[in-house]
Amino acid sequence: MSVHAELGHSPRKRRPLDGAAMQNHDRHNGHPDSRRFRSVLGRFATGVVAITALDPHTAEPYGLAANSFTSVSLDPPLVAFCVAHTSTSWPRVRSAKTLTVNVLAEHQQPVCAQLAARGGDKFAGLAWTESPCGNPLLTGALAWLDCVVEAEHPAGDHAIVVAKVLQLDAHADGGPLVFFRGGYGGFSGSS
Repeated sequence: MSVHAELGHSPRKRRPLDGAAMQNHDRHNGHPDSRRFRSVLGRFATGVVAITALDPHTAEPYGLAANSFTSVSLDPPLVAFCVAHTSTSWPRVRSAKTLTVNVLAEHQQPVCAQLAARGGDKFAGLAWTESPCGNPLLTGALAWLDCVVEAEHPAGDHAIVVAKVLQLDAHADGGPLVFFRGGYGGFSGSS
C-alpha cells in the first residue's frame, strides 16, 4: 500500500509548468531564477547569529553574521550554519581552534550589520567578553555556544559547516533578531 493510500490521499499527476511558472525558471539550466529563489525563501523567518573567534596568530577578534543556523543532533550535540565561499571572514574564523555562536537579540541589528559588512574592523565599538573557550561573547546576545568545527561540506555557492557544541548557555533576556523578507525585526507575541 502506498503512503498516499494509507493517508487517504490519491497520488496526483504532475502537471507541466504553466507560462507564469516557467518565467521563474532560468531557461538555460532549468533552475529557479536566483531573484525569485531569494524572494520566495525570504518568506521563511530565521533567527540571526554571529559566529566569532580570535585569530590564533594575532589574538584579534573576527566574526561574521549568519541567518542559516540550525541544530543538527542531540547526541552528539551538533549545530550547522552556512557561509558563502566569498566570505573573507570565514577563513580567519575557521583557523581558530574553537568558535562561538552568539544568538543575537532584536536590538542587535547594528551588530549584525557591522559583522556582515566587508572589510574594516568588524569589532570597532562592539562590547564583548570572553566565552569559556576565549572567543568574543557579544554583550546582549541571548545565548552562546562554544563549538569546534567537525566538517565542512561544499554546497553550491556556500559551505555547510557542522560544528560540535562543547559548552553553551543562555546569556541575556529579550526577543530574538529575526530576518524576514530581506529585513530585520523582532518577534511580537505573548511570552
